[in-house]
Amino acid sequence: MIKVLHLIKSLGRGGAEMLLAESLLLHNKNQFEFHYVYFLPWKNQVVQQLSDPGGKVTCLKATNSINIFFRAPELINYIRQHKIDLLHCHMPITGLLGRYVHSKISIPVIYTEHNLQERYHFITRFFNKITFNYQTETIAVSGDVKNSINKNIKPKINVSVVENGINAETFVRNSEDGMRIRNEYNIPQNAVVVGNIAVFRSQKRLKEWVEVFASSSTSNPNLFGLLVGQGPFMEQVEESIEAHGLKNKIILAGLQSDVKPYYSAIDIFMMTSLYEGLPIALLEAMSMECAVVSTNAGGTKSVIRNGEDGFLVNVSDWKDLAALIDKLVSTPLLIQQYGIKARKRVMESHGLNKTVLAFEEMYLRNINNFDASK
Repeated sequence: MIKVLHLIKSLGRGGAEMLLAESLLLHNKNQFEFHYVYFLPWKNQVVQQLSDPGGKVTCLKATNSINIFFRAPELINYIRQHKIDLLHCHMPITGLLGRYVHSKISIPVIYTEHNLQERYHFITRFFNKITFNYQTETIAVSGDVKNSINKNIKPKINVSVVENGINAETFVRNSEDGMRIRNEYNIPQNAVVVGNIAVFRSQKRLKEWVEVFASSSTSNPNLFGLLVGQGPFMEQVEESIEAHGLKNKIILAGLQSDVKPYYSAIDIFMMTSLYEGLPIALLEAMSMECAVVSTNAGGTKSVIRNGEDGFLVNVSDWKDLAALIDKLVSTPLLIQQYGIKARKRVMESHGLNKTVLAFEEMYLRNINNFDASK
């Protein structure tokens, strides 16, 4: 049994965290045993989803990002005690910690880069660059992410592109769930719902999302908004909704552990992101047959073929999303058609089985190469 330890800052409901949970359902558990160590105990919404299928989850409690590095001795003890064969790190903070562990004990370390280097704080970029080669291999979630690594870091180790995937067998639209959510929030059953499920942070530009919705709702009174999630920019979003007089039109549903019913209530999934790696929420929405309108941030353009599976605008042209919503709302059949096209696209090109197989092959290759090099 090969033991893989995933190292991640928190297990709140973010894209990387959900990828871990969905991947575990598909991994070969006759060959692999999966452990998960996280650090921020108040961000634990995905813990149960990892524990139920047999994942072994541990929290090495830390109060902040800096404090995480002081958990290194406990992490090394955990690796030795449980005889971990490979460490798989996610996000820069735990990536740095994993590289430190790699320098102290004999274990292969894989790091998944979920974002562009240009989007990190300059201190994060600096430490990422000077420590980057102290690991055995890197996964980039999109071609854009790999190009950013090559441009800014010029690594000596291998960087492989493994695009995020989605389990289309579990993310299936359910009309009854959708109606239940609409009833809960007093959304008319015949309304067109524009939604997003995200961490409320600057890159998502949810204040701009509200502006686009406000523009479209002027000519489409049957339009309702549904935003699911929370984060540091929640107050800005609330203020923007208030300023546009949309408190009765845009619902803030908060953080939800089970988002599938909310996707089932959404007709059009709109993203106004400034930058992305390859967003899991986009793949989930497509699998749930939501028609997509989005900026072409990061890996989004590798998933959506503009006009075929959804609609894209340049990142700087986010205001043009309003015209795309108007186009879909004016021809309701288009919403259904593009929802079906979105699901077909994600099933053909971004099925999670493909991602999981790539992970497992990488684990075996790195363990074998590491053992051979000793």
